[in-house]
Amino acid sequence: MARVKRGMVSRRKHNKLHAQTKGYRGTKHRLIKAAKEAYLHAGAYAFHGRKLRKRDFRALWITRIGEAVKQQDMSYSVFMNKLKKAHIELDRKILSDLVVNDPTIFKQIVEHVKRA
Repeated sequence: MARVKRGMVSRRKHNKLHAQTKGYRGTKHRLIKAAKEAYLHAGAYAFHGRKLRKRDFRALWITRIGEAVKQQDMSYSVFMNKLKKAHIELDRKILSDLVVNDPTIFKQIVEHVKRA
């Protein structure tokens, strides 16, 4: 059986890993074993962070809507309940955007929900 030399293959793999871990501190961007481990952890943290971002934004939207509705003498839970009963299908992201960018329209929605 012929001898297999894989210096080029591993060098290519190492260079690719070095490119992916560029900017990491200490040996995490220099040594292959440490870089590989850091790269794998970074991927796991990034995946988890993408899930957390959705949770954080939903909490932000709820806080914004809650504070805006409180100024109209209504609680958040009552507002959301009446919104569903009035068949207004706006999600929390859109409502929060209205609170920030167009408070007059949000006020009209709250008034409409109060009447319903």
